[in-house]
Amino acid sequence: MLENHSIICFAKDWDEDPTSNNHVMRMLAQHNRVLWLNSVAMRKPSFTSGRDLHKIWEKIKKFLSGPRKVEAGLWVYTPLVIPFPHSRTAVIINAWILRFILAIIRMKLGIRKYQLWTFLPTVGKYIGRLGEELVVYYCTDEWSHFSYLDGVKMATIEERLCREADVVFVTAHALFERKRQFNPETHLALHGVDYDHFSKALSEKTQIAPELVNLPRPILGFFGLIHEWIDLDLIAYLAENRPNWNIVMIGKVQVDTARLSKYPNIHFIGQRQYRDLPKYCKGFSVSLIPFKVNELTVNVNPIKLREYLSAGLPVISTDLPEVKHYSKHCIIAKNYEEFLKGVETALQNDSKASSIARSREMCGETWERKVRDLGIHVERIIKK
Repeated sequence: MLENHSIICFAKDWDEDPTSNNHVMRMLAQHNRVLWLNSVAMRKPSFTSGRDLHKIWEKIKKFLSGPRKVEAGLWVYTPLVIPFPHSRTAVIINAWILRFILAIIRMKLGIRKYQLWTFLPTVGKYIGRLGEELVVYYCTDEWSHFSYLDGVKMATIEERLCREADVVFVTAHALFERKRQFNPETHLALHGVDYDHFSKALSEKTQIAPELVNLPRPILGFFGLIHEWIDLDLIAYLAENRPNWNIVMIGKVQVDTARLSKYPNIHFIGQRQYRDLPKYCKGFSVSLIPFKVNELTVNVNPIKLREYLSAGLPVISTDLPEVKHYSKHCIIAKNYEEFLKGVETALQNDSKASSIARSREMCGETWERKVRDLGIHVERIIKK
């Protein structure tokens, strides 16, 4: 386990739904001092977009409020930078701003030497300019394939980051094959799970979420960001062909779902607190990973897979490479018909014993264990 170090981490916004960013840094903060920096720009904002303007205003307010301590050993701060990640002038100015601000905060928090960890490839442009002693890149996606990012430029800056980082962690086998050509210190770091939290779904003390109590079963459940990678046509296919099934979609919706409004058995219920997710899992009959299969998602390792399994749920997934490593406890479908039949099979064959067996398989895949393995690599690099 990495201990007694200082870490400055560039990541997504802390208050968004928890991802590997949050879990990894929470674990590291138990034995180290961590300063989490909310997202620096990944793309140029649209000043005609209400959503982008709202986000800018929120960042300004958080910047003015200064760093806040969210847990023991963990502080969160929102730096204010020029949101043009591919502008050479903006990068130069931002590097000066970040170095100046970080110097003040480091003094306040008693941080001298520190490691720079980043989950964002755009931070690669600041390596060597911020006074760090070591750089860790934690890669969770193939960023060049996001439709709302400049793919060519993202690929270029990420390659530079991989080459210049002291160590690179990747969360999927496909990412490992691609990134290790840039850096021999590239290591597979598969996601963990908050096992104690999600296994509560199997406890008799856990109550089913109120929205699901009176909803006719079976209930097909999903939680996560509902974005371009979710196959909404698949959801519509299930709803149309099995009108007696209720499909519950939990999470922020960032795509147009209007075409699904004609199905009374599809329920978009919005975001729910992370702490409450076991209550929803308890009400699910089966869980879904309805991702499109494309250049973006073949590099994805869904954290929800381990969360579903920890909750004891049967999992039906589209044909994602990372899910295949869990085929013992998942049903993997190559087309819509197979997906529907997979749900039917899970509904017919599931049992309490199967639920317990699935959950127990996840006991050894906790974030504590995963982060301990990361620390072993970083300590070795430090000594070397």
